[in-house]
Formats: sequence, C-alpha cells, structure tokens
Amino acid sequence: MKLKSIELQHYRNYESLRLETDHMVNVFIGPNAQGKTNLLEAIFVLALARSHRTAKDKELIGWNHDSARAAGEAERRYGGVSLEIVFTDQGKRAKVNGLEQRRLSEFVGTLNVVMFAPEDLEIVKGAPGVRRRFLDMEIGQIQPGYLHAMQQYGKVLMQRNRYLKTAAPGSKHELLDIWDEQLASWGVKLMKKRQNFIVKLQQWAASIHAGITGGSEALQVEYQPSLEMEGPEDEAVLIDRFMVKLSQMREQELRRGMTLIGPHRDDLLLRINGMEAQAYGSQGQQRTTALSLKLAEIELIREETGEYPVLLLDDVLSELDRSRQTMLIDTFQRKVQTFITTTSLDSVDMEKLRDACLYHVKDGRAEKA
Repeated sequence: MKLKSIELQHYRNYESLRLETDHMVNVFIGPNAQGKTNLLEAIFVLALARSHRTAKDKELIGWNHDSARAAGEAERRYGGVSLEIVFTDQGKRAKVNGLEQRRLSEFVGTLNVVMFAPEDLEIVKGAPGVRRRFLDMEIGQIQPGYLHAMQQYGKVLMQRNRYLKTAAPGSKHELLDIWDEQLASWGVKLMKKRQNFIVKLQQWAASIHAGITGGSEALQVEYQPSLEMEGPEDEAVLIDRFMVKLSQMREQELRRGMTLIGPHRDDLLLRINGMEAQAYGSQGQQRTTALSLKLAEIELIREETGEYPVLLLDDVLSELDRSRQTMLIDTFQRKVQTFITTTSLDSVDMEKLRDACLYHVKDGRAEKA
C-alpha cells in the first residue's frame, strides 16, 4: 500500500498544496508550528475520516474559510484508488473514486495507516481511555462494521446516561429496559472484535518485544473487559450475561447517574515479565512496549489486509535511542511507506534513511530539498 499524492485546500495552515509522495520514505523537516504535523494529520484523516489530535472537525478548516478539503491517490494491490474528504460547518463528506460514501464507516479502511507519536507512550502509562482509543482506531481500519457498532453503542450509551441522570425515583424504568437490550447487543459486538484483535496483537507484540530486548523481556497484552468473558463465547451468551449484570447494577447506576459496565470501561493490561508495565515498568521499558505495540500493528494489518499500511512517525525518532531507532527503521525500510516529521536531522540516523525524499516545511508550504 502506498500513498502516491496528497492534496490540501484550506486545511489548517495550508491554503493550497499538492505533493507527489511516491517515495517509500518521506521526511518533512522544519521548525515547530510550520505545518509538519498537519501533513501527517491529513494523511491520517484520509484513512480514518477524523483527526488524531482533535474531536472538533471545524479546527481542521483554515482561518477565514468555511470548508477544508483533503484528497489523495493511493495504490493498493488491487489497483489505484482516489480518496477525498471535505469538512464544513455542517459536517463532512467522503468520497472513494469519486463516489460519495453513504456512511463514513464505509470510507474508513480504504487507506490503512499506523501513527506513532511521542504521546503514544501514554498507551502504556496513560489512562484507560487512551488504550481504548488505540484499540478503536486500529480495529476500525481492519474489521468491517466495527466503527458502525461503536457509533451505535455510543448513541445508546449517551441516551441511557441522560435517562439515568434524570430518572424519577421509584419509577418502573421501562425505557431503561429497552436501552439495556440495545446497549448489550452493540456492546457485545465491540467486545468480541476487541477480544479477537488483542489475541492477534499479543502474538505479534510478544515476538517483536522479545527481539528488541534480546529475549530478556516477555511482553503480555491482555484484554480487560468490564464484563467477564471466558474465551471465545457465543454472542447470545454474552448478551444474556451483560443484561444480568446491568440488572444487578441498576440501583447503583441510578444513584450515580451513569452506566458503569460496558466496552466504554474496558482496558488493556500490559505486563513485562509478569509485572504491570503501567505501574512498574521503567521509562525505557515503557518506550520499548509502546514501540512493540506499534510494530505489531504494522504486521497485524498486513496479516489482515494482505499489504502493509502507511506508517506515520510524528517527531518520534528523536524520542528513541539509537538501538530503538534502528529497530524501527529496519522494520519499515523498503517494505512500508513511511512519512516522518522532525525539526532536525541531527538525532536521526540518516545513513539508514539515505534513500529518503526530504521536504522543507515552512509557513504552510512543503518543498523538496
């Protein structure tokens, strides 16, 4: 998989830009706040129809404009494909090969990306919500229907929480019964897909982590659902268990005004040699764990789709020591198209990136070096 070109109009600080990006490694160099990350964000948007930096699409629209456009030409094993997404105050529209997609979930997955940025260290040491977001972004690209199920679950969850906050004491809560059924049905779909994904992620991440550490560390990646799951169980069994648990927790939820069980409260447990990396891992171990997870994503997407994703490295090479940097570069070299941002080449092993195409980025412009 390769992104052959990208075109931006009124996107962030880019008034108008078109870049040919046919090289396997593309490096964007420039001072901070010039637009390097905006370029990587635009590629991410072409893959997932949303930013990795903000939930507010209007922030993507350039100053004094009422719309923003990102487009690109990608090459996949089955042929070329054109992608386009337009953001306005009224929402966003996405097209594949010129055809508008009825649902954004049908657009996502046409281009696959893996993003690695310094803040991704929070996957290891941050709050559970960071790890859930990591799961959602990656599963959504390779599992048809996941994003739709997530959207439907989110709608039910919002309505249910609103009811829990305003429910009159002593009422029969018939409406809550209906939402319980919907919450369990959509929630189990998400949980099953997360469970399947994490089993495969564990296999790749453990192998990669052992390679980076010379076999001295064993990484375990475990799914921690808020509802007990005993292996690959039938959906109907899990839905019944979900409903029973909701019934048991109803009074507590009514008192607190929120839903206390479901995939919105799941977590991912990361262990190194049996110890929790979040609590007991050193900074070096946490960085290696984050790197292992990202490299595992690359291989997992290739396994699922038959081709490597596009890799986006946002100012991350300078955060890694030479050994981890070498491991990362050796992984993508000559097989994974990669886009890198950096403020300086001093901390980057350019001997390993000697075939890279360099671009200077300044004031919303990008020009080949």
